[in-house]
Amino acid sequence: MSKFIQEFKQFALKGNVVDMAVGIIIGAAFGKIVSSLVADLLMPLVGALAGGVNFTDWKWIIAAERPSMLDPDILLPAVTVNYGNFLQVLIDFIIIAFCVFLLIKGINKLSNLKKKEAVQEAPAPAPEPEPSREEVLLTEIRDLLKK
Repeated sequence: MSKFIQEFKQFALKGNVVDMAVGIIIGAAFGKIVSSLVADLLMPLVGALAGGVNFTDWKWIIAAERPSMLDPDILLPAVTVNYGNFLQVLIDFIIIAFCVFLLIKGINKLSNLKKKEAVQEAPAPAPEPEPSREEVLLTEIRDLLKK
């Protein structure tokens, strides 16, 4: 059992797992920020431009509010398809996906710049020195002997 715990500890403390956990936490917070941006800032502006429409109020009523068959004093809620809320979530997703796209594109651009800088900073290999006069003569002799 202790070997199992030790293996799990090694797995959990690897850099990649910790980095992934941090990324998930930051991603969740980023998602909340973008959702608030869409719900609290963008959609009211779009609704105002569309004539004061609140998209989250858009719904298709399948069954209206009605009294319960068991107790007429209790009202059952209406059954609705909330397609306006779906539109809100869809717009959230599109904006989050676009922001992630821009973020990844920026990271890739920085990564490429660092690679180019590393290539430029690397010293060029020294050219091979020209063979000495003796080496030239020895290669000529070798070539003659081959013939």
